[in-house]
Amino acid sequence: MTKVLVLGAGLVSRPLVHYLLKKQYQLTIATRTVSKAEELIRGFPNGRAVAWVVDDLIKLEQMVRDHDLSVSLLPAPLHPVVAEMCIRHRKHMVTTSYVSPKMREMDKPAQDAGVVLLNEIGVDPGIDHMSAMRIIHDVQKRGGRVVSFRSYCGGLPAPEANNNPWGYKFSWSPRGVCTAGKNPAKFLEYKKLVEIPGPELFTCNHPLPVEGVGTLEAYPNRDSLGYLDIYGLKDIDTMFRGTLRYAGWCACLKKVVDFGCLDETPVTYPVGTTFSKWTAGLMKSSSTDRLREQVARHLKSEVSANYLDRWEWLGLFSNDPLPITSTTTTALDELAQRMEKKMVYAPSERDMIALVHHFEAEVGGQREKIVSSLVDYGIPHGDSSMARTVSLPAAIGVDLILSGRFVKPGVHIPVMPELYNPVLDELANLQIRCQEKTRKL
Repeated sequence: MTKVLVLGAGLVSRPLVHYLLKKQYQLTIATRTVSKAEELIRGFPNGRAVAWVVDDLIKLEQMVRDHDLSVSLLPAPLHPVVAEMCIRHRKHMVTTSYVSPKMREMDKPAQDAGVVLLNEIGVDPGIDHMSAMRIIHDVQKRGGRVVSFRSYCGGLPAPEANNNPWGYKFSWSPRGVCTAGKNPAKFLEYKKLVEIPGPELFTCNHPLPVEGVGTLEAYPNRDSLGYLDIYGLKDIDTMFRGTLRYAGWCACLKKVVDFGCLDETPVTYPVGTTFSKWTAGLMKSSSTDRLREQVARHLKSEVSANYLDRWEWLGLFSNDPLPITSTTTTALDELAQRMEKKMVYAPSERDMIALVHHFEAEVGGQREKIVSSLVDYGIPHGDSSMARTVSLPAAIGVDLILSGRFVKPGVHIPVMPELYNPVLDELANLQIRCQEKTRKL
């Protein structure tokens, strides 16, 4: 029986695990909290759970060597470590994360070893690439060219579950969400290069109507220019990739950034430190009296400002104890853990993935607008939409590789027809599909 190693048993892992177990792969889940893995494989005789911590590289290498393919659901910096072991033992690898420079350097070694290292096979990145490339290639087949491409994606509470002041709940790593708020951005707007420094990311936002949802808030996502070559759009006028949130997110997160809540400087807080003391400390204040007013003055805003309502609801002015004390931590980790505690889905609540592409293309002398949209909802008391849309594409990618339907070695993302067509077709069978509308301009 073909053996698959899954590294990690976090929030998005269950749909991937169940898809592969039902395909009769022999699956091993390695994770620090083995009880999570045991719950995932309950009822499947071809599943196995093992305890493993990420710094045990000897055990990691043994596990990689003993399986035909490894799926890394670990933090992004660990993917190259797994990839190096896969190349050394001539084993394949799949991950949903962005291709890092270090991963890109492994393309030639992976080719030489006959190993597939498939990356960016989730939702964003992943389904966004695949649905975009299917449209781009269709325009090119019709003798046309894409002149403008704007792509947006966000994981959000479904409208009926949007019931906290932040307009957000976590269906994946809170730390990952917070860290993404520090990334600089770069995009092309009517042939003009626009660069946004990390601290100013949230000042660059605009409203975006999404059919069936309403108007959301969009802001740029990382370096859009890196996809000009990948998508074959070198002569395009506009290239923008963005993130979607409910209204007010950007204004609030800009204040979070300005206040230093995303700082990753190591610090140790004494036992008994409260959030009010933590907040006061971030602005070098020794007093917690009238803390909301202090913060308003520090950030030069009205004391009635909406972002302060959000902070107060989260408990940043409260006497609740910090989640991490007496050990080295960071301001970002304290904030992320508080968010994880407060901004959670109830079992009956649904999350939502909204993915929207806006194309303008010239075909036969006629300009046309193409809108592709995917609005997918989680299953109450079941899998979240984030889990399904992140991990099911990866699971299908695993099956394509191990069944011999994709065998091209090297570092890949799913922008070629032999990857995106079978993955999108299978996702449609699983009720995850994009709807397209075209109109003449």
